[in-house]
Amino acid sequence: MKIPHDPVALEEHFKDNDEGPLSNQGYMPYLNRFILDKVCGDFDIMEFNRMCWTLCYKKNIHTKHLLISDNDAFKVWCIFNFLSEDRYPLVIVMEEIEYFLRKLTEAMGTVWSKESFAEYKQRQNSKNFLSAWELIELVGMGYFCKGLNRQILAMGINEVFNELILDVLKEGYMMKKGHVRKNWTERWFVLRPTSLSYYVCEDLEEKKGDIILDQSCCVESLPDKEGKKCLFIIKCADKSFEISASDKKKKQEWTQAIQTCIQQLRLGLLSPHREARLRRRELRQRQQVEEDDLAERMRQLQAANESKQRELEAMRMKMEEAAAKAALEEQRRKQTQLDLQDRYRLDMEREKMVRQQMEEQVAQKSSELEQYLQRVRELEDMYHRLEEAMRKLQASLLEKEAAKRAELERIQQQQQRALSQTEAEKQELMAEQLAKERDLQAAVQQLERLQRERQGAVKQYEAVTRKLERAANKTKTWKDKVAKHEGLVRLIQPGHKEPQRITNWGPASFTDTELDLKKKLWQERKNQGAQTQ
Repeated sequence: MKIPHDPVALEEHFKDNDEGPLSNQGYMPYLNRFILDKVCGDFDIMEFNRMCWTLCYKKNIHTKHLLISDNDAFKVWCIFNFLSEDRYPLVIVMEEIEYFLRKLTEAMGTVWSKESFAEYKQRQNSKNFLSAWELIELVGMGYFCKGLNRQILAMGINEVFNELILDVLKEGYMMKKGHVRKNWTERWFVLRPTSLSYYVCEDLEEKKGDIILDQSCCVESLPDKEGKKCLFIIKCADKSFEISASDKKKKQEWTQAIQTCIQQLRLGLLSPHREARLRRRELRQRQQVEEDDLAERMRQLQAANESKQRELEAMRMKMEEAAAKAALEEQRRKQTQLDLQDRYRLDMEREKMVRQQMEEQVAQKSSELEQYLQRVRELEDMYHRLEEAMRKLQASLLEKEAAKRAELERIQQQQQRALSQTEAEKQELMAEQLAKERDLQAAVQQLERLQRERQGAVKQYEAVTRKLERAANKTKTWKDKVAKHEGLVRLIQPGHKEPQRITNWGPASFTDTELDLKKKLWQERKNQGAQTQ
């Protein structure tokens, strides 16, 4: 191939790993970059590709069960190398597979089915690429060309191969005017980006010449002449070529295709298919960059979202802790409230019990006071009766014992003094009774002060009791004195009722037992007086 040999670079390239430019997964990118770009002169790239194909295809694929021949498989392999990504591992992505299959169906004259390709992509799951042998098997199994025979499939593969690999932009029969004889001859024309070649027939065995296209070339339409129609001329720097198409449509297609090639040469561009492949690759790279950017933004957003989620989770945990603390505080508050309620209830019950006890004590004191008042009334009644009896007795005694008037007057004065003293004591007792009644009413209205006032009432009651005892002692002394002085005290016995008792009233009153003793003593004295007489 007449390529300068660089043993150091070659040794570096052929290291036993996949980190260098050469890999166990393929070698076409290495050939395109380090070898084929340095080829100069008349080099047949197709023979080189066929040699590479012969070295590798038998151990990777068997074409016996496929609808295509080895030659067609070789063409599909070349198309794969043209459309594959320029990196390892060598694969062809789904966009390029769709591009190739679409051109193949158009070359076979069938309709491209997007639904079938979408169904095929769905069956591939997440796999978005194929290897060279998988692509050959896909085409050879006839998945996208069902109902077509081998010949039509081979013709379609050949047409796509010529278009993409051999840079055949257009081909077909046209009439060409000779330069020497000036006669018209039918030739098979093949248009490539830099030339228009013409052959004897379509098998391309015998080439008759080339029309080299450059930036100075142009295509012009010619009027009909010499019995030929649909004429156009290709003007080059050294000569011109007159060509006749079969019809106006073919003429328009050929002139437009040639003019496009010239325009591409003026712009310094490669072949249309290579330019389209580069544009598709750049578009995929931009899309990949955009997807990567989008993925990076999504990762950043996800990281920010996770950070926000963590913050929200921390806030939620803090809120839960705060809620738990609040619930605990609420529970403590409720427990404290319940304790206070229980304490208040116990205090209320204790206060109620104390109130009941105080009411019972008040009722008891009221009952005792009522009994005391009843006793006082009885004593007053007894005093009145006794007073009445004494007046009657005094009247009778005055008639019988005038001599003892002075003594009786003296005794009467003493009795009056005792009565006045008893009356004073009675008034004092009545005042104390009224005070006690007022104290009782105040105790009913103010139960809280009853305990303190009860002690005072007890003291007052004890004082009154001592006074009553003193009064009773005085009355007893007075009765004894009266009994000693000539028996002036007599029992008054009514005729229709029980014997009435003569007693005193007020603090000097005496009990039934004392009265019985007095009666016995009086009866004994009476009997002794009678015996003496």
